[in-house]
Amino acid sequence: MLFSLTNPEVAIFMMGIFLFAVLLGFPIAFTLMAMGIGFGYYAYYDPALMDHIFDNRIFSLFVKNTYTVMDNNVLTAVPLFLFMGYLVERAGIVSKLFFAIRLAAHRLPASMAVAALITCTLFSTATGIIGAVVTLMGLLAWPAMVKAGYDKKFASGVICAGGCLGILIPPSIMLIVYSVIAQLSPLRLFAAAIFPGLLLAGLYIAYAVGRAWLQPSIAPKPRAEDIPPRAEILKEVLVSFVPLFGLIMLVLGTILAGIATPAEAAAAGAFGAILLSWFYKTLKWQSFKESVFLTAKTTAMIMWLFIGSWTFSSVFSYLGGHEIFEHFFTSIEISTWQFLIITQVIIFLLGWPLEWTEILIIFVPIFLPLLEVFDVNPYFFAMLIALNLQTSFLTPPMAMSAYYLKGVQKKNVELMEIFAGIMPFLGIVIFAMFLMYMFPGIALWLPETLFAN
Repeated sequence: MLFSLTNPEVAIFMMGIFLFAVLLGFPIAFTLMAMGIGFGYYAYYDPALMDHIFDNRIFSLFVKNTYTVMDNNVLTAVPLFLFMGYLVERAGIVSKLFFAIRLAAHRLPASMAVAALITCTLFSTATGIIGAVVTLMGLLAWPAMVKAGYDKKFASGVICAGGCLGILIPPSIMLIVYSVIAQLSPLRLFAAAIFPGLLLAGLYIAYAVGRAWLQPSIAPKPRAEDIPPRAEILKEVLVSFVPLFGLIMLVLGTILAGIATPAEAAAAGAFGAILLSWFYKTLKWQSFKESVFLTAKTTAMIMWLFIGSWTFSSVFSYLGGHEIFEHFFTSIEISTWQFLIITQVIIFLLGWPLEWTEILIIFVPIFLPLLEVFDVNPYFFAMLIALNLQTSFLTPPMAMSAYYLKGVQKKNVELMEIFAGIMPFLGIVIFAMFLMYMFPGIALWLPETLFAN
């Protein structure tokens, strides 16, 4: 059948089989490798150059891709940031932080929701692992909010939305991966993501406060007798907030100031997480071993995804798959804003069956060559993608953040209640994308200012 098709048709057929296999539940990394090697064998098949069955260029391509991933200096930061996040998660730092911010914000409407969102923002900065953030905050903040009388839907939306900020706010593993795929500076991507990340977190907090002010029954205020003296609140904030915030600023500051590469800053952050665990007297051998194991496991998954997707993308491009998309977009005579809307809608829809890693590594490279055609700043486009990927975790019926929360709360909340709670936050993400499109300086001002020379 394949030999009766043109190469571009084979490329589309290859993509269709991959999506079908993913929907059936096959492991994505190994499906990519199987598709890449299988169709690559056809693409590079040349009987005149073959002495035996394994004499095909696809095998050397696969080996070279594996070596390239192992030899990539930027990707060295991935396991170090993962280790930093897992250690912070297991050190009990987040529970102290949530308690301190909750006390400091007690005068605000929905003070516990505000505390949860700020904690999610800081914890997301330290880890960037959405499943870890939503799970931990689902065990820590969600029961506390419900016990205080908060509406379950409202509390669920806060936890799910706040937990997704990790792939946007730097130092983000997603941005490191994007920098490798798009051949962009990770420093500029980190700088570009700071204001969009803070904007989205700020919009979440504004919504929580405004909703509680208009509808006080969904987020009752804490009782006066539950609030300790101001001196005790200040002490809790200093002990819990300042060290973790200082660690984050150390990592981000050294990167943005050009003092350290992302890998070097990640190493400093990992060492700082060990010191924080020692400072809080929570550094235990068991939690240290778990952090190392989970770091190795997650890193291996990401790296195999890279190897598989690069092999897949190389074959897809060699067969002419990318040319089909480029010809389509250039032939329909659309403007820049229409191109951006079409691409973002495609990314939004892909977020239902796929995770951000597959979307970035497989599909974003299809659009990257078109940015020059439509005169789109690559860093601006990266921030649109980063914001849009938030929706892949918040859009029912495949909203993974909802399933993470449901997994830890089981019978305490229904899945439909979680879906109902996250819908307003999904609208906020789309609104943030609109704001950034109208005011590109939200993403571009800081990198242009910091790296003007």
